[in-house]
Amino acid sequence: SSLHFSLSANGIKHSHTALNPSFLPMKYTFRKPEHLCLKREIEELFSAGNTSMSAFPMRATFKQLPYDGKGPQVKILLSVSKRHFKHAVDRNRAKRQLREAYRLRKPAFLSSLPTHVALHIAFIWLSDRPICSEQVHTRMDTLLRRISEKIQLSCPSAN
Repeated sequence: SSLHFSLSANGIKHSHTALNPSFLPMKYTFRKPEHLCLKREIEELFSAGNTSMSAFPMRATFKQLPYDGKGPQVKILLSVSKRHFKHAVDRNRAKRQLREAYRLRKPAFLSSLPTHVALHIAFIWLSDRPICSEQVHTRMDTLLRRISEKIQLSCPSAN
């Protein structure tokens, strides 16, 4: 296995791997199929019996489901209330921070989950004021770690 470089038309150097997928970058994406959109799924997520935990400035509510290997293993809902931020620009910034924090931590989170478990997670913004991105990222780490630990405790024979 060797690493090859080539120049594109604009002179930027690109690396290509030959027979070694360990050099391939991780997928830090958050695509549309991973968004929790269906009204029925959202109602089930907020019904009684689901787990919720907070790490200010956000709360996570999640529902554990069986995973059959089809579609995304984790679906996410992001919510920033108009009650907390009156201006759309502020709500959009908070949602962008939540999205980015999750996107960057998703590969590690997915690798910590048992393969037969799917999750629906809602991240709800609790703060009435803007929070710096660094703090949002650390709290997202905390919530995802706690969710992963709770899932592993509920099915210890997995992975």
